[in-house]
Amino acid sequence: MTISVAEPLATRVWCDESRLWVELADGRIVGVPLQHFPRLLKGTPNARSNWELIGRGDGIHWPELDEDISVAGLLAGARDNTRRGREHGSGSQP
Repeated sequence: MTISVAEPLATRVWCDESRLWVELADGRIVGVPLQHFPRLLKGTPNARSNWELIGRGDGIHWPELDEDISVAGLLAGARDNTRRGREHGSGSQP
């Protein structure tokens, strides 16, 4: 028996006060704490609502917040990889 697994693709994105929500093409809705993505957490509601899909929905990009999140990474439990949400390019050293 062969099982086919479709690549997870985002179709819709929104944030509330504490979570990032992503609706997938297969109908699932995934919610993760905004604390996992400090740039989103610190962003204004307006900036968080300004998103665009990357590719066919493989990822999500927030131009005002300089944030990119892959759907596969989101499902795997990945978090922001900057130290404590430090803005990259700040020139500070750990």
